[in-house]
Amino acid sequence: MSSRRKHWLFPAMLAFLTLTAFLLSIKIGAVRISWEETWAGLFSGGQYKDIIIHLRLPRAILAYLVGASLALSGAILQGYFRNPLADPFILGVSSGASLGAVLSLELGLTWTVFGFSSQSWLAFLTSLLLVASVYLISESRSLRQGESLLLTGIAAGAMASALTSFLLFRRADAYEQAIFWLLGSFSLSSWKEVWLILPYFLLALVISEYFSPEMNLLALGDEVAQSLGCPVKTTRRLFLFLATLLASFSVAVAGIIGFVGLIVPHSVRLLVGPDHRPLFLYSALTGGTMLILCDLVARTAFAPSEIPIGVITAALGAPFFIYLLNRQRRKSS
Repeated sequence: MSSRRKHWLFPAMLAFLTLTAFLLSIKIGAVRISWEETWAGLFSGGQYKDIIIHLRLPRAILAYLVGASLALSGAILQGYFRNPLADPFILGVSSGASLGAVLSLELGLTWTVFGFSSQSWLAFLTSLLLVASVYLISESRSLRQGESLLLTGIAAGAMASALTSFLLFRRADAYEQAIFWLLGSFSLSSWKEVWLILPYFLLALVISEYFSPEMNLLALGDEVAQSLGCPVKTTRRLFLFLATLLASFSVAVAGIIGFVGLIVPHSVRLLVGPDHRPLFLYSALTGGTMLILCDLVARTAFAPSEIPIGVITAALGAPFFIYLLNRQRRKSS
């Protein structure tokens, strides 16, 4: 196979798979809609226009944006830690967000800001607060920054999970609602959530692409990057903020969806190589497509019931994580 053909094969296959995933997500659901009615609902009206335009289309787009955000966040963190086992939740983002969501239920908050619930905003704010605290604490440690950040994030995440469990124990009447949110879902998707996450995802993608050469330098080690003119500390702070922003907004609009940031960047790296410019872009595109397909399985596998999408991604990600862990162990030995 020629190098030019190989260069275009993956993007072409990804574009075809993405289009197919979108069409299937719009067509398939509790209400059976033919292909003719699907096209009519998208472009010229028809009796199923409201279902397609106001229910299925925003759900598909939101699933794509959340998957793209989580995958891009994972690609950033794997480069940040120089470790394929890193994912968006290793710094306690998911634990902080779950704590905020359950805290909102415990306090009985019902206010909205810009049309978004107190549960979503509190999940976002607590996750950002937790990661900021983790970063400040890790900077005061004598360990190498990456290791200190990793260990501090695990400890903070465990503490947030303990507080979440305590709140769930106190509020048994909201247990089912909280558990369903904690495992991730797009059942309440609307255009509001799409417009909330879209500008932040695009901004983070553009910035990460622009600074991808600096991430390539960081992959060589902090000392080498510094000697080549890379402002290591500033660059690390920027990428950590971007990864946290992407993961936090994803959790705020869709709940906890794990392993996307682990599976996708590692798989894409095998296809496009270690250069972070194509890696960031293709990780985002692939992550979006993957989550659309996972959401399609989540709402059709046991129809008319819908299972949390986090169950699907965990079923895929747990064996993948074990495989990576064993691979790392063999390399180190």
